[in-house]
Amino acid sequence: MMFDFIRDLRRRDHKPRFGGLDILKYIGPGLLVTVGFIDPGNWASNIAAGSEFGYELLWMVTLSTVMLIILQHNVAHLGIATGLCLSEAANKHTPPWVSRSVLVSAMAASVSTSLAEILGAAIALNMLFGIPVPAGAILSLVFVVIMLFTNSYQKIEKFIIAFVSIIGLSFLYELTLVDINWVQAGIGWVKPSIPQGSMIIVMSVLGAVVMPHNLFLHSEIIQSRQWNLEDDKVIKRQLDFELFDTLFSMIIGWAINSAIILLAATAFFSHHTIVGELQQAESILKPLLGNHAAVVFGIALLFAGIASTITSGMAGGSIFAGLFGEPYDIHDSHSRLGVLISLIIAVIIIFLIRNPYQGLIVSQMALSIQLPFTIFLQIYLTSSGKVMGKYVNTIFTKVMLLTVGAIVIFLNIKLLISFL
Repeated sequence: MMFDFIRDLRRRDHKPRFGGLDILKYIGPGLLVTVGFIDPGNWASNIAAGSEFGYELLWMVTLSTVMLIILQHNVAHLGIATGLCLSEAANKHTPPWVSRSVLVSAMAASVSTSLAEILGAAIALNMLFGIPVPAGAILSLVFVVIMLFTNSYQKIEKFIIAFVSIIGLSFLYELTLVDINWVQAGIGWVKPSIPQGSMIIVMSVLGAVVMPHNLFLHSEIIQSRQWNLEDDKVIKRQLDFELFDTLFSMIIGWAINSAIILLAATAFFSHHTIVGELQQAESILKPLLGNHAAVVFGIALLFAGIASTITSGMAGGSIFAGLFGEPYDIHDSHSRLGVLISLIIAVIIIFLIRNPYQGLIVSQMALSIQLPFTIFLQIYLTSSGKVMGKYVNTIFTKVMLLTVGAIVIFLNIKLLISFL
């Protein structure tokens, strides 16, 4: 069977050398996950947070990133130890009604994610070239499908690393143009605060950072190194280096998300300007920071939208293939269908949206609602000796994961109460 061959290939007898620079060979999977939480949905949530509440919601980026590191390392642990992604493991080790329910809802979350990614790229094309948003969405869809269907994972990983570098450098440039109150920012990063009327934005920031599709994606792509996972020493070293990759990549994501809030707080909140759409943010930046800042903003948004759409499509393919007990393989019909379902339905919804900016924020809030289901599925699988063997969660890890799950549920309850 082709899928047995793929799994065998993942476990083929590769024994990596662990020299001083060999750690660089592990950098990549974490950055693909990072792209997912510096996507246009994050931009909308972070700009709303900064423009409406200044530095007060920076703590949510810090908390979300800590939660993300715990979850992503744990789910990568699952992929390394079992050779299965989260979707495959759910199909194999849980009753059909559980796996089907969670995976179908995860596909819906993937569509919601893709909506934000494609919409952001389309808005960037509108900013830079005046292309209407619907036409920009179609152009983005076509480009991403071609990228996914015609390139190997290794090539896509290199593209993503380049895109993340461009986004990061863009915001470093933007931050040099504004006068940040670092004392207030420092307090904002560590002091929890939920100002009146901020609950929807708090939840959208959470959903934009801790994203369900990234948990499925990370457990899949961490296996791309294709080393001999029958060897305990190799597994142990890969787990150690994977943690470095995760920490390094998530900290980059934390810095970029923080930079967006800092920029919005300094450029918009201090001028009592509430941003209602990303195009407005770009136009406001021109008189405040100059034309170059607005262009850099648009370019960074375009790269963020394209890169995150690629990873969202991969996640959709992985989730859908897992429904059939198969690994992600872009040459397989189930993986391709999952990619297309995630991306095409998102584009159809974009044509129906009247307020794209609000659509970005709501899409991220919707992710936070699905998140507990994926988290507790992951906890069940990684805490099972039957699934993980000797690499099962320790009591300390289980407590941390359950704490993360409890925080997500608490914030969802707060969101529900805010609507009532």
